[in-house]
Amino acid sequence: MSEMVKYFWTKAVNDGTRIGLTTEGQDELGTIKFAKLPAVGDDVKKGENLLSVEADKAVSDIPSPVSGKVTAVNPALGSDFDALNGSDTDAAWFVDVQED
Repeated sequence: MSEMVKYFWTKAVNDGTRIGLTTEGQDELGTIKFAKLPAVGDDVKKGENLLSVEADKAVSDIPSPVSGKVTAVNPALGSDFDALNGSDTDAAWFVDVQED
């Protein structure tokens, strides 16, 4: 499971840590068709399942790199998952987490 870490990026945002998908992650998983994301207000724990993605090549559970409360979910993922499959990795984010 630890090799999944290189497939995700984190960066500081105003309300905590943003977690997104790297180009390597896109290549490894293939086209993402579905992602089961946490909701705003959910508590997440480092190392525990943050989200699940269904893609061409794999169904993967993604461990959270941080512990805290989900403060935002990418609104672009409400209707489809194209943002996770594009070349703009900044747009390919899942959630923001306010760390404990």
